[in-house]
Amino acid sequence: MQLKLTKPICFFDLETTGTNVAKDRIVEISILKILPNGNKESKTWLVNPEMPIPPEVVAVHGISNEKVANEPTFKQLSREIYTMIKDSDLAGYNSDRFDIPLLVEEMLRSGVDFDMKNMVSVDVQTIFHKMEQRTLKAAYKFYCDKSLDDAHSAEADTKATYEVLLSQLDRYPELENNIKKLSEFTTRKQSLDFAGFIGLNEEEEPIFAFGKHKGTTVEEVLEKEPGYFGWMLNADFPLYTKKVLTQIKLSKLNNKL
Repeated sequence: MQLKLTKPICFFDLETTGTNVAKDRIVEISILKILPNGNKESKTWLVNPEMPIPPEVVAVHGISNEKVANEPTFKQLSREIYTMIKDSDLAGYNSDRFDIPLLVEEMLRSGVDFDMKNMVSVDVQTIFHKMEQRTLKAAYKFYCDKSLDDAHSAEADTKATYEVLLSQLDRYPELENNIKKLSEFTTRKQSLDFAGFIGLNEEEEPIFAFGKHKGTTVEEVLEKEPGYFGWMLNADFPLYTKKVLTQIKLSKLNNKL
């Protein structure tokens, strides 16, 4: 099975300082870019996260503070990484809930105005969980009959994720070999920001998906409690969530003009 592509798709995986999208940083990123003609290019970077890597995290991926001390920061690498992925769709394992949100945070933090408007994403983990309910290591064994000996190495995980998706397409004829269809299949819920704080109701209106205003339209909250906007911008929410909220507010103001 080969992917049917109309544009490139980048499979990628991150190793990080932790699991908090708003606070943690990337220490390793690996990208495997598949072109419509079948050609591939790959690149792996170690990254200085500019913050300590906790010992319990080092125990998982093996990347120590000493190992990245002299590596470039994400800001220094951001333009090179962005150039590699900007014309592509994205794919990964648990990427919709973690890797993509964290990558976007790092991009925005580095001054790169990264946006997913012209991209779709395929989360291979979601396909696996919907079909089999397993981990990446088990998925690799189940679908590819191979052992993932270097689990939690970004490069090994990236290549394994790509091979698992190809095997999933071979195994499940009901999965259409189309990136947009795969993206729709792997989307868990409809939200405007990656972290899921701002969703859409049945009328396709932006709503808050958390807290005291859960289920209420953003427009209604901004109208009745304008201070809520300022609170969110100053609170510990992901940068992309704040960007989406600002866009909604600006759109509302423009409509009034």
